[in-house]
This record gives sequence, C-alpha cells and structure tokens, in this order.
Amino acid sequence: MYTYKADSLIDLVEKTEPFTLEGVADKIKCPTLVCEAEDDHFFAGQPQQLYDALTCPKSYMKFTAYEGAGEHCHYGALLLFNHHLFNWLDHTLDLKEGTS
Repeated sequence: MYTYKADSLIDLVEKTEPFTLEGVADKIKCPTLVCEAEDDHFFAGQPQQLYDALTCPKSYMKFTAYEGAGEHCHYGALLLFNHHLFNWLDHTLDLKEGTS
C-alpha cells in the first residue's frame, strides 16, 4: 500500500489493476518459467494466460495441493518449489561447474 500510496485495500486493487503483461508478453525473449499453484485464489488462471502469450522459450509448472504446494506462492512446500526452480535454472542456463 505504501508503494502505491493507497489508503485502503480497495484503493490498492484499483491502483494496481491497470498493470498487465497484455501486449507485452510477446516481447519477452529470455527463457521464462511460469509457475501455477493449483488453489491460488489471487491469480487463478493467469499463469496459463501468460504462458500462452509468451513466444520465447518457456516452461510451465503446476504445483498441486496434493504436493502441499497448491496455495499462492506454493506456500507449504517451498522446498519442493525451490528444488524444481533450481533444477529448471540448471537445465535452462546449462551451468557447468567452474564457469561463469
């Protein structure tokens, strides 16, 4: 709320609503990982929309309630999320030990 100088949660929602990747997502060129939490009540359906709009190399991971990672930001299974994220980074960046 401080960043947007919002006086209430409603005001914050109204001030952030115009921010979108619509018309911009196709300009992203770097490999992109899009993650979705099965039960995310904040951004339901948005990860799939972003993934579909991307034209760059892209990957999609859906985390489930069964895994304990179904909530927003995969809260409840952060170790699992980190494991998948860092594996994706290793594979995507193809990092070799001793190189920079």
